[in-house]
Amino acid sequence: MSVKAERGDRVDQAREQRFLAAHAACHDKVYRYFRRRTAGPPTAEDLCAEVFRIAWEKSRDHELSVLEVFGIARNVLRNHNRSNVRSINLTQQLELQRTSLLGPDNDEVREALASLKPQEREVLLLTYWDGFTSAEVAQLLHVTATAVRMRLHRARKELGHLLRADQAAEDVSNEP
Repeated sequence: MSVKAERGDRVDQAREQRFLAAHAACHDKVYRYFRRRTAGPPTAEDLCAEVFRIAWEKSRDHELSVLEVFGIARNVLRNHNRSNVRSINLTQQLELQRTSLLGPDNDEVREALASLKPQEREVLLLTYWDGFTSAEVAQLLHVTATAVRMRLHRARKELGHLLRADQAAEDVSNEP
């Protein structure tokens, strides 16, 4: 065995010892820190694992103190929270974009769409909102193009029926 390989083994063993010491000293505390500040155990476990992944990288140079590990944990939690906020904002923007296409005066259209069967609604939205062809929708939904055309026909027919019924009910309620 060469001197270089032997020194590398000693360095790796020293690094492993530094990491294991830091892990033993604060794993439970870090987990509880995340558990109190996140949605549940799975999230706390994932964040805890991320902290100790980063701690492993940092243990290459020096021994890690409990405060240093908690500093890593705070940064990981902040990143997690920022990611959640971005995700929520994006979801809200997508929902606003989807509903703004209908316009503010089209509550009856939204209600009619919501009352369609999920398969028919999806085909209708993919075709008219997203602009996909029957063949593309078929590929997305893993069905035949014929099935897509049939669902689209049923969806248009049912949507028209629902909107006519809503319009008739509105006309009756507006009569003096």
